[in-house]
Amino acid sequence: MNILIGLIPALLWGIQPIILLKARGSTINQLCGTVYGAFIVSLIVYLIYRPEISMRPFILCLVSGMCWTFGQMTQYQAFKSMGIALGTPLSTAMQLIGNPITAVILFQEWPTAMDKYKGFFALLVIIIGIILITKNDKQDVPESNHRYKYGFWILFIGTFGYIGYSAFPRLANVSGSDAIFPQAIGMVIAAIIFSSFITEYRMQKPLFSKFSFENILLGFIFGIAAFAYLVSIKLNGVATGFTLTQMDVVVATLGGMILFHEVKGKRNIFFTLLGLLIIILGGILIQTI
Repeated sequence: MNILIGLIPALLWGIQPIILLKARGSTINQLCGTVYGAFIVSLIVYLIYRPEISMRPFILCLVSGMCWTFGQMTQYQAFKSMGIALGTPLSTAMQLIGNPITAVILFQEWPTAMDKYKGFFALLVIIIGIILITKNDKQDVPESNHRYKYGFWILFIGTFGYIGYSAFPRLANVSGSDAIFPQAIGMVIAAIIFSSFITEYRMQKPLFSKFSFENILLGFIFGIAAFAYLVSIKLNGVATGFTLTQMDVVVATLGGMILFHEVKGKRNIFFTLLGLLIIILGGILIQTI
């Protein structure tokens, strides 16, 4: 039963990008809708748990939420360029590389030499998975080769947002249930900033657009999955709980391949699935350290 609860975040986070590609509206509409829905869920969690948090941790968690909004915005843009069958495993792999390296530098994780050997071997495994996934023939890439490269690099840049999302609560030394509401406030603030100061987005007036409100379901899915993850790590532990969430990449990748036919040709399908399995293996190896 505990394992089934641990798979709920993977299922929901895997379904989220599939719904994203079906949703109406632009990237900023989808981002605002996601933020609104996540804020509502986090407010409910806050009212249930009533956590007490001092000013410094509150600000750090707020910055964490702003970082997430940046990472999510770039991910949404990348999905529209390269599709979710390629974008999701690449995004997951970049986070699996970036977060451990940050943890080693800032939080002195992997303290022994053996831990570091195992950790960097796992990162090498993930890099091999990335290389295999990117071996798609240019003519079979969902969009043009230029758009594929754009999606890859924007995912790379957005990974720093996701790293900040994970790192700032660690600096604050608070639990997930304590962090979730100030993070949601930071998400809203960042969405307002992007909507107001980026010319392309400001012209769309997304904050009160009907398309933004139509995308609130994306935020509900994210918020419920995040809450289920907090429950899972209490039941299964952090290592098992986090590893289970990485199965979301399987749901999203297969969804993109089956529903949207984003990967074509036996060769490309083979390398995509092989790279996906190797990335998952690398994520599991990291969690065993």
